[in-house]
Amino acid sequence: MNGPEIHVEFAPGLRLFVPHSRRSGATAVATDGVSTLGHVVESLGVPLTEAGALLVDGHEVPVSHVPSAGERVEVRAVERPQRVPGAPLRFLLDVHLGTLARRLRLLGVDAAYESTDIGDPALAARSAAEKRVMLSRDRGLLRRRELWAGAYVYSTRPDEQLHDVLDRFRPALDPWTRCTACNGLLREATKDEVADQLEHGTHRTYDVFARCADCGRAYWKGAHHDQLEAIVERALAGYADRG
Repeated sequence: MNGPEIHVEFAPGLRLFVPHSRRSGATAVATDGVSTLGHVVESLGVPLTEAGALLVDGHEVPVSHVPSAGERVEVRAVERPQRVPGAPLRFLLDVHLGTLARRLRLLGVDAAYESTDIGDPALAARSAAEKRVMLSRDRGLLRRRELWAGAYVYSTRPDEQLHDVLDRFRPALDPWTRCTACNGLLREATKDEVADQLEHGTHRTYDVFARCADCGRAYWKGAHHDQLEAIVERALAGYADRG
């Protein structure tokens, strides 16, 4: 780009996406005179899923705004909690976010997950077809136009990832109601109904069970229940009734 020059400043939380030379204050950017501001922002490394209000000389403009010479642009971060209009809040996670998907499901959040790498076009198409918010650390995927909606997952640590998603979207929490394996809904089950999945010790020790209505997997308060309960309690303490 070698047309009109503008000055762009990114919110601190967005600076990890841009080159070091643009991370401090407003920096000069040459445009081509025809590209939209949204295109310019993404060309500088920031997915539009992460950009909130775009201000030009102090006034908010749409992503379709075409910059003129001398304009000063401020790119703010997405406001939290972020609202996704037009559909129930549901998520789609890529192959790298399996632990996060299971923890969201543990909390009763509708979180579809692709356990194999089906490719960015297929993920974006599923996001659009099912109206799901795409969660990913793949910036290229989040720039695809066909996405219904998307969000960058900033951390590589599951605890921090879960905190970030809950803080950003404030989904309704309904723990212990979804299958952590397939995202299906759980229902109460008798011991006889799940007997074929129980080892002798489990059959003798436990009496309360649930089973996934989709895949049939059985659930009970087993050896890892305390660890899972701690995840649930932290989430409820931090985010229940804060939506």
